[in-house]
Amino acid sequence: MATAVENQQTDRVSRAATPAAVFVLAAGKLLLHLLTASRYGLFRDEYYYVTCSEHLAWGYVDHPPIAVFIAWLERHLLGSSPLALRFLPAMAGAALVWMAAQVAREMGGGRFAQIVAALAIIPVPIYLILQQWLTMNAFEPLLWLVCAWCVLRAINGNEPRYLFWFGVLVGVGLETKYSIVFLTAGLLVGLLLGRERRLLKSGWPWLGALVAAIIALPNFLWQLTHDFAFLQLMRNVRMEDRDIVRAPLAFIGDQISIMNPVLFPLWLGGLLWLLFSVNCRRYRAMAWAFLFVLIAFIVLKGKNYYVTPVYPIVFAAGAVGFEQLTRISARWLRTAYVAAVAVAGLLYLPVYVPILSPENYLKYQATTHIPPVMFEKQQNGPLPQYFADEFGWPEMVEKVAAAYNSLPENERAHAAIFCNSWGEAAAVDFYGPKYGLPKAISNHNSYWYWGPRDYTGDVMLVLGSNGRGDREHFRSVEPAGKVGTEYSRRDEHFTIWICKGLLLGNLKDVWPRLKKFS
Repeated sequence: MATAVENQQTDRVSRAATPAAVFVLAAGKLLLHLLTASRYGLFRDEYYYVTCSEHLAWGYVDHPPIAVFIAWLERHLLGSSPLALRFLPAMAGAALVWMAAQVAREMGGGRFAQIVAALAIIPVPIYLILQQWLTMNAFEPLLWLVCAWCVLRAINGNEPRYLFWFGVLVGVGLETKYSIVFLTAGLLVGLLLGRERRLLKSGWPWLGALVAAIIALPNFLWQLTHDFAFLQLMRNVRMEDRDIVRAPLAFIGDQISIMNPVLFPLWLGGLLWLLFSVNCRRYRAMAWAFLFVLIAFIVLKGKNYYVTPVYPIVFAAGAVGFEQLTRISARWLRTAYVAAVAVAGLLYLPVYVPILSPENYLKYQATTHIPPVMFEKQQNGPLPQYFADEFGWPEMVEKVAAAYNSLPENERAHAAIFCNSWGEAAAVDFYGPKYGLPKAISNHNSYWYWGPRDYTGDVMLVLGSNGRGDREHFRSVEPAGKVGTEYSRRDEHFTIWICKGLLLGNLKDVWPRLKKFS
């Protein structure tokens, strides 16, 4: 009897059309990000991805290659303006809105549930932040949600072939961001704990696993041949104590905050509905996946936003449960909750999207007391990190150009611009051609693999240093200007040093000892 009822439910779901309001919400999110794409400047990581796209490879120290390939594609098709580089991330954000409705539909949601699931994506602080930029984080939630949709399709239609496409997406996900392994493990555990484990008896999921391994193999081989640079990086980050690490209850408190407190009843209700409702026991694997991801990152002391790609699944489940609970009575709750989400979204937008000028942002934040998202220990200055990292880069390169051009011509011809951070180096590489600057060199992360080029170290402009260590390694060290703007991060306020006469020998000889993965 239960199976017959579930099949009838699936038939109703398959005939339910996506409401036009879902497309309106997706279009609204797209326009929001496109219209604000050029409000401030490029984010630190975006400069890095653009530079990496000039060194195409199957791997990098701090990320897999997909986001770099996207940067290469956008540069060649659309250009390097903020709007061009941020177009596909904005599209991914809009697609996430639409896919949330599709997942709700697969779980039995009607028009209201689909609209609520789609609406819930828009006012999420961490999504508003991460989907502004060209980084791997912009695409991760969408990949995770489409993976979940494939599993739901396999369950609803008893069609294991969808698990093949799940495997394909996992392979693409591994080339985007490694954390998709946690979603995969969680869903596998969830399937094994329920009757849906029958789907794993088919050859389709194992063929999908094979394809995933083939897709991920090039990056694995890159890591293998580069001494697993990413693991070295992770070890060093832990030792540096850079990330904000929370105790379990504080970590969950962070989740409530960065996902928008107004949405807490929705995702908590969705989790409970998946765990305890008889009507959705076939979808219980989604609850186990959510709990697996949450607990894994608490145990591993990950950043608070590492869990956030899994939330659209429980948003969709919560929307379906809410719709069912209010189908007969208390329908007024629907209007009230949608209004609360909309109002919260309007209040949150200026805090997490660059709508206001920096001056007005500071006034607004001081008035509303809405806390900015924090996930690293950084010297940010007046703005939160996600805004501060968009300021000061063009001005920095202008100062570097002035220092570089102050050198005598015979020294300028072989002077290197050495940066202690990939952020500074990537900004020099992005804006440098405007001033005739050579490509920067750096010992930081992937830049270290690109080496010192043909520079000997006889004349170097050093960025991001306090000058003390440099005086030990050069015959002369002289200041050549100061860098820093009102709203840039305080650790990006420094003196440019002109260093001459490297005492350690030829730069190529000492380069292997300079490696800095952090």
